[in-house]
Amino acid sequence: MKSLSVFSHFALRALFGVLAFGVWNFASAEDAIKVGEYGAFSGKEAAFGLSARKGAILAFEEANAHGGVLGRKVELLTEDNQSKAGESATIAKKFVSRDKVVAVLGGNPSSNSLEAAPILQNAKIPMIAISSTNPRVTEIGNYIFRVCFIDPFQGTVLAKFAKDTLHAKRAAIITSVNNAYSVGISKVFREKFTAAGGEVVIEQKHSEGDKDFRAQLTAIKAAGVDCIFHSSNYTEGALICIQARQLGFTGPLFGGDAWEAPQLIEIGGAAVEGTYYSTHASPESTAPVMQNFIKKFRARWDGETPDSIAALGYDAAALLFDALQRAGTTDSAKLREAIATTKDFSGVTGRITIDQDRNATKSAVILTVKNGKFAYVETIDP
Repeated sequence: MKSLSVFSHFALRALFGVLAFGVWNFASAEDAIKVGEYGAFSGKEAAFGLSARKGAILAFEEANAHGGVLGRKVELLTEDNQSKAGESATIAKKFVSRDKVVAVLGGNPSSNSLEAAPILQNAKIPMIAISSTNPRVTEIGNYIFRVCFIDPFQGTVLAKFAKDTLHAKRAAIITSVNNAYSVGISKVFREKFTAAGGEVVIEQKHSEGDKDFRAQLTAIKAAGVDCIFHSSNYTEGALICIQARQLGFTGPLFGGDAWEAPQLIEIGGAAVEGTYYSTHASPESTAPVMQNFIKKFRARWDGETPDSIAALGYDAAALLFDALQRAGTTDSAKLREAIATTKDFSGVTGRITIDQDRNATKSAVILTVKNGKFAYVETIDP
């Protein structure tokens, strides 16, 4: 079934749902449709979680302002995993046993989703991952979905960008060994870059939370590479850029969507000028749906311009509401089927079709840091 923008459903309901006193006929609070969201709202990954949460909150507030979903208020229950290993699984168990949610949004880092997804799959509660790009997330089971692209596509995009746009022939890769996202995207980049005729001259590793990368970067500089690809998060990425420039490396550095956070620039300063990363959407897009989202987001969040993670948080919630309307019920099996058959959903981050592996088919964009701000470079289609 072809999906419509979820708020077109809300507009139709608005014509029939207003009571004589001008108040929406919501069911009682006990009958609200409960949806869980887990993420890092504190700790080292908080930039992702807080951004996604703001997008989701905006979608929930809009839905309720238009009469809710299936004539009922939608309630977002958020839980902070504090950027700690193991917490996402604990939260998922709480959503299942205590909160009785009908669906779950999250997470952001793939490692979070890989913890929570088996629990939700076993409970037959649909989960829509917001920005978890590791392929293994949706492989866990038929109740697990995502609204972002996956690492094989992102790794392919970055390899193509390095070869065709940067004209790089000799690359270095720096991987975070205890980050599933980082390991996965490095693997794909290596395969695709070498298949296109490039050479991965040297690979270096680090652990999450490391701050000193001089040993790895000294070896990389000595190897004579054209570019450095760092596949992990913005905090380490910014420090790598600073230390690479201090050691005299002048070539381009780039990362994946885990680099997307204001903190990349806040931490990296001048050292991240001219760096690149792949991501899900750009606020510079002239698409009406994106410009409308930016306007609403700024009005809700004190003038803040949303990043692509905020847009994905919004899309995850909106796609869920659309699926609930098409299912006509909160029954888990029917809701799962409705999410699985989503086609051409008009999302902020692009038109979303859920494929047979429960992944989102969509484009990627490349952004750069220019004059202390993120700027659009190019779009690469599936």
